[in-house]
Amino acid sequence: MQQLSFKNRIASNYIITTALLIFVVFFVIYSIVKLSVFGHINYDIRNESQKHLSEIEIEGNSFHLIHEEEWKEREHNTIDVNPVFVQFVDGIGNAVEKSPNLKNRTLKFHSEIIKNELFDTKLVNTTIRQIQVPIYKDSKIIGYVIVAMSLDDAMMVLNNLFEVLIIAFPLILIALFLIARFIAGRSIKPISSIIQTSNIITKDNLKSRIPLPINRDELYILSQTINNLLDRIETAVEREKQFTSDASHELRTPLTVIKGTLEVLIRKPRNHEEYEEKINFCVTEVNLLNHLVDQLLLLARFENQNQSLKIEKVHLNALILDSISRYSNAIQSKNIHVCTEFSKEYYVNSDSYLLSIIINNLVANALKYSNEKATLTIIITDTDNKLECHIIDSGMGIAAEDLSKIFNQFYRSKSNEHPEIKGTGLGLSIVRRLGTLLNIDIAISSAEHIGTKVILRFH
Repeated sequence: MQQLSFKNRIASNYIITTALLIFVVFFVIYSIVKLSVFGHINYDIRNESQKHLSEIEIEGNSFHLIHEEEWKEREHNTIDVNPVFVQFVDGIGNAVEKSPNLKNRTLKFHSEIIKNELFDTKLVNTTIRQIQVPIYKDSKIIGYVIVAMSLDDAMMVLNNLFEVLIIAFPLILIALFLIARFIAGRSIKPISSIIQTSNIITKDNLKSRIPLPINRDELYILSQTINNLLDRIETAVEREKQFTSDASHELRTPLTVIKGTLEVLIRKPRNHEEYEEKINFCVTEVNLLNHLVDQLLLLARFENQNQSLKIEKVHLNALILDSISRYSNAIQSKNIHVCTEFSKEYYVNSDSYLLSIIINNLVANALKYSNEKATLTIIITDTDNKLECHIIDSGMGIAAEDLSKIFNQFYRSKSNEHPEIKGTGLGLSIVRRLGTLLNIDIAISSAEHIGTKVILRFH
């Protein structure tokens, strides 16, 4: 069975609710009209019965009309729109007198009916409402006055009203369904825009956005949320394209150098020293290439910030000393003075492996961009229960205009001015990514020809 469209489902749900509401309203209207009509009839019957009780005179165990001739000439002599039928009976129900409009008919006395109770019965083929009011003499019933009114007019009114409501009910629902369907179609128009926009969005076309509705309702929020999602997807795709392009370029450069060196090497026979020099040069480039691949894999591994972490108690002092020991050859070759200021043993709850990568990258950068006989200072402070690690070098520093770019992948500040310093431009990108994972704030300040200061704030 084919399902209804979203627009028709909205209209259908609205109609079901409205149908129930209209049914209740129509039922209430019908009930009120019915109560009102029968209420007037009941009032008229009781009023007539009391009036006719005042027109009789009791003598002994019988009664008679005071002004019989006048009573017969009154309105009962004609058939009104809703005539009142009056009949007097004795104590056992035999007719004594009746209104002329009854003609040859007689109101039936029902002895089983409670006195003064209104009830419905038949007068030939006419439905009537009747009351039997007793006539007393010294607490003894000597007769009854029976008053009745035809219910034909009342039933005709109620039947007409019922037919009108029955006919109007489906017509109203059909009209409301069409109106609701039209309004629902206009209300969900942004959904159509979402579908159209989604159909034209591809990996090569991420510029399209959903037009925002005029009304700031839930559909406006939905459209805005999807647009924000598309913005993030576009940014991520562009970043991935840029990363792929930069990675390809960075990988191609050492491969091109190695290929060129080997091609030069095989053009003609060379002596042992030349072969050794060129091979060592290629080995250096291969090492650089291997380091670049390792860093690219590391970035890819931790691209997902939900990467599972192994949080444990890490001895920060030992971690820093291990990093300094790792780069002891670079420290000795440049004769760099390393100063550590640890007032006590410091521990942090973190992932030991990832934190060591952060420290190693920062120490490696500090050594790489420091001149000979420079100073590297590492300080750990604990102020107001906030642990900080300061890594300070007296190297060449970073230009002020480059500070905002140093975390970008493959970015190296003024690399053309220092071709002797090899690097991939991925170290600080890795540091920032891992810092985010470990909830470590990283702040860098620097000045050219003075040095750079990196602060790690642990939470």
